[in-house]
Amino acid sequence: MAKRRISKKEQERIKQIIELLDEYYEGHEETFLDHENPLQLLVATILSAQCTDERVNQVTKKLFQRYKTAQDYASADIKELERYIYSTGFYRNKAKNIIGAANMLVAEFDGQVPSDIESLIKLPGVGRKTANVIRGNIYKIPSIVVDTHVKRISNRLGFTKSSDPEKIEFELMELIPEDYWIEYNHKIIAHGRNICTARGPKCSKCFMSHLCPYYKKSLK
Repeated sequence: MAKRRISKKEQERIKQIIELLDEYYEGHEETFLDHENPLQLLVATILSAQCTDERVNQVTKKLFQRYKTAQDYASADIKELERYIYSTGFYRNKAKNIIGAANMLVAEFDGQVPSDIESLIKLPGVGRKTANVIRGNIYKIPSIVVDTHVKRISNRLGFTKSSDPEKIEFELMELIPEDYWIEYNHKIIAHGRNICTARGPKCSKCFMSHLCPYYKKSLK
């Protein structure tokens, strides 16, 4: 597949966007999900599907006290686990995936969360998004995480026209400098929560509006 050609004008626009994100979201370099180790982040990220990070953090306060190792989850009573995670939604499927992933960790990875994406996406309930959360936040491997905020805002900024998360991931990898991939994830998520919301984005308050095709189109 041919590498995407990026004009000097577009490179300059991207550079300005990155500088503005750094200026306005200094300190947003970590995931919003509370965790102390790779296993906790893996579980929290599985729970975060179709659920807010705030809710997940409320649930994992007690969950992480009850289950501490991959073996704990692997041998968990599924009904008990479901009760712990009920409020995150889709709790039956999430409980099944957590137990399944834990069993695979115990059987194939000595109870440890792997760092390579090929191994991670083999785990039940783990797709590229979850795998890249682990790789970027735990192992500091440059990774693009395409969640709803990254997908929406990357489209509005004109970085992609796709709705497919994997395609967006690879398109962003061509546009965004590799050493900024992890920061881009966190700062775009912060921007999506504060200003560039799904409904009623606060374009008049946005520090990037002059660089945003979505805003310019709204003025016509």
